[in-house]
Amino acid sequence: MAPKKKTFEQSMTELEEIVHKLEQGDASLEDAIALYQQGMTLSKNCHDQLQQAEQQLVAVVNEDGSQQPFATDGEK
Repeated sequence: MAPKKKTFEQSMTELEEIVHKLEQGDASLEDAIALYQQGMTLSKNCHDQLQQAEQQLVAVVNEDGSQQPFATDGEK
């Protein structure tokens, strides 16, 4: 069974906790490296989720189901 993917909010909360732990400076070098690696993984997951959301938002679905790029103010 594949592990359940964390939501963006869950990943951000966990990432904030890791940053806080690293900023305290109490972790051993080995623990700090493990926390850093975990944080980088969470950061990549958040970035990927944001990119996916952006891709969904840049396309407008017309009534017939076709998609067209979303026009910004400068692209009329």
